[in-house]
Formats: sequence, C-alpha cells, structure tokens
Amino acid sequence: MSLHSRLTDGTAVLGVVGLGYVGLPLAVEMAKAGHRVVGVDVSAEKADLVNRGESYIPDVPASEFAGLVAGGLIAATTDFAAVSECDAIAVCVPTPLDEMKQPDTSYMESAARSIAEHLHPDVLVTLESTTYPGTTEEVIQPILEGSGLKVGTDLYLAFSPERVDPGNPVYQTRNTPKVVGGVTKECTRHAVAMYERFIDTVVPVSTTRAAEMTKLLENTFRGVNIALVNELLLLSDRMGIDLWEVIDAAKTKPFGYMAFYPGPGLGGHCIPIDPLYLSWKARQYDFRTEFIDLSGRINESMPYYVIERLMHALNRHRKPLAGSRILMLGVAYKADIDDMRESPAITVAELLLEQEAKLVYHDPFVESFSVGAVEVPRVELSAEEVSSADAVVVITNHSELDYELVVREAQLVLDTRNALKSYEDDKVVRL
Repeated sequence: MSLHSRLTDGTAVLGVVGLGYVGLPLAVEMAKAGHRVVGVDVSAEKADLVNRGESYIPDVPASEFAGLVAGGLIAATTDFAAVSECDAIAVCVPTPLDEMKQPDTSYMESAARSIAEHLHPDVLVTLESTTYPGTTEEVIQPILEGSGLKVGTDLYLAFSPERVDPGNPVYQTRNTPKVVGGVTKECTRHAVAMYERFIDTVVPVSTTRAAEMTKLLENTFRGVNIALVNELLLLSDRMGIDLWEVIDAAKTKPFGYMAFYPGPGLGGHCIPIDPLYLSWKARQYDFRTEFIDLSGRINESMPYYVIERLMHALNRHRKPLAGSRILMLGVAYKADIDDMRESPAITVAELLLEQEAKLVYHDPFVESFSVGAVEVPRVELSAEEVSSADAVVVITNHSELDYELVVREAQLVLDTRNALKSYEDDKVVRL
C-alpha cells in the first residue's frame, strides 16, 4: 500500500518530534483520529510523563490524554530510532533567537540530523517550527537528503506552520485552519492527506516559502499593530486622553478597523520573535524592513515606560521606587496560562530590581519566578499582602484574580492591561 493511501485511510504511524505546546496537542489530535503516534523529545521527563498518561500542557485535557495513552495510541521516547517506525514525522521544536537576535536554527538542524539517521523510503516529514522563508529547502532538505533519499520521490518534505494560541477556549489544534506548502506538488499532496485526517480545514499553498511567509505575516501584522497602539498610548498620555476609551469607541465601527491593545510589552513564543526572523532574512536581499524594525523598538521600550509610570505614581505618594515594596500581579505572558516565554514581566522585574525595589509576585498559574539568579518571592493574594505593598502592578490580567480585593486594599495600583476598567478609584493608575 502506498504512503498516500496509508495517510488517507488512517493506518499510517505518525511521529511528532518535540512534545511541547505545539507537539503534544498535535499528537493528541493524531491519536484521536485513530493513528498510532510515536512522540520523541530530548527531555526524559516529558517522555516519562507522556508514558504515564500525565498531561503537562493546559490545553490537553488530562482525562482524554490518559485514555489515549492507555489505549496504546500515544507513546514517547528520547530515542530517535523510533522514527524508523513512522510513515510521517512532524517536527515541532523551538526556534528561538540567539544573543544577537538572529535566528537560531540549531534545534531544527539537530532534529533533522537525528531523523535522517533513521529515515526509510516513502516517508513524509513536515516542519512546523516557525522560521524564515527558505529554511525548509535551504537548511532542512539538504540534511534529510544526506540519508540518500531524494525529496519528491523517496521522501516528501513540507512546511506547515503551527498556529497554537495557548489558553484559547475557541480555537485549538483541530479547528484552526492548517496552511501547508511542499517542496514539490507531490510533497504538498502527501502533507495535505496527513493533516486532513485530524484538522478540520487544510489550506495548501504553492511552496514551502509561501507557507513560511504566511506565519511571519500573521505575527508581524500583530506586532506592528500592537506597536502602533503602544506609541499612541505614549502620545495620549501627554495629551491627557484615555486611549482605552478611544479604542473602545473605535471598535464600534463595523468595518475597516480591528482593535489592538497596548500593554507592558510583547510576550510569547511568536509575536516578539517571528518578525525578527523576517527582518534578518530581508537583509540578505539588501532590504530593510522599516516598519518591523520600528515596531520592535517601540514594543521593546514598553517595560521601561511601565517603570516610568510607576515612579511618577509613587512620587505623588511621596515615595521613591528604591525600597518600595512592589507586588507584581501576573507574570505569564498572557492571561489564564502558565507560559513565561518572552514575558514582559521578566524585563519589568529586572528593571524593578535594578532600581532596588522590594519585589514580590502573585500568579495563580506560575509557581516560581526567577530573574537571572534572583528568585522572586511568591505571595498569596491576600488583604495583608496587598495592603502592605507600596504599589501593585498588574502585568497579566488573569481572570481569576480578585481585583475587587486589590482595589479595596491597595495603596496604589498601576494597571498595564486595563483589567480594572470597571473600577473608578483615584488609587488606580492605568498605563
């Protein structure tokens, strides 16, 4: 039976390399469609948790996951030799930036080399890790073809960007449309056949570069528009205008406008990073991405603006920032999740510690929070803790935080997320 037939009828064994926020939910959807799934991760701890049926990703329900593992549909290992069992392998490894803010493709390259050692003819490999246009064909394809297999004939290679939004109650892996672009038409056809088994809508595009660019466009669009409202926030502050009110008014227009909101900075695994991949690649074509570079500078400046606003607010209370007890509410990068990746809370905390503030935090989702070698004390959200703080700074607007308690007991609140918009109180200062 051909690979395409096995992918179509559900008999194909599928592999997922990288069992994090992207890989584990993907493996679950594959298994729910009836495929046997082999997960590979360099973390022995993750592999052990998977094999015990214990979910460590909030978007993967524990009971559902345990049933799939118990039914023999999902198993995990740290041994890449397991990919030799697979008819198709999805690569979902991190793609960070290095210290110079240039693309770090080392995780992808390492995974590709390990996969290449165990490839067999008639196999599909898809890359889901966000990256710059050209990576699949320029970096990954030569590594895989080092196995002796030829892409388009013995081996099928495609790019399909992950679109994970952690904590989103509506759009998750299955019902988020999947863009797919192969190196050849046959590569695209095979990748579409696989994803159509467990994704509601699959959107084929002409090339891997088009698929890679699609993801970068999506997140660059968000980054640039967030930078726009962040800059307007700075202007509105000087002009004495409430930008939050302006945004609420503007979004009543039923066409031609999409609401974006200011905040303490960008966080997460995509928006702060993906536009820089595109900027880096553009320079190879003697092209400067002016909007992207400017928006990055604006968004990166927002934690510094938070500190400036906090210092001004404390000054009105005749208090210096140095020596003040600051309670930071929320340190995850977005509401109602535990993800700390690129969270603006990290930079805000660094700046507070540099100013010799006495920093503590509360986050119902994050059990520990370190800034460099400094462990920030975690406190309960109690009347005593709130009232003893010289200022409370809302960084992440988790829905389960008791904002009524905060407003009632706090001496001063700096709200960077408009979480307290329903509370009219002189002690509340909005970013």
